[in-house]
Amino acid sequence: MKLPVIRHLQQNNDLESIEKTITVLESFTEHRSVTDTDMDVIGELLTNLCGAAEVHQMVKDGMPEREAANSFAQKVLGSIDR
Repeated sequence: MKLPVIRHLQQNNDLESIEKTITVLESFTEHRSVTDTDMDVIGELLTNLCGAAEVHQMVKDGMPEREAANSFAQKVLGSIDR
């Protein structure tokens, strides 16, 4: 998870585009020729895209952009610490 990447994706793409990209990448991972290295890269991309989608939703619900991004980061870091 890279917060600057998440913010960039959220600021420069609409929610529908992010969700479609997530769907395509998830489908790609199901192909038998995908290697472990591919999965690592796609996993990182999916993490950032899902983060961007979540931040997008928080902003849409009225939370300031910076607060939404920081809230998401804290949520992720909090779940890792458990």
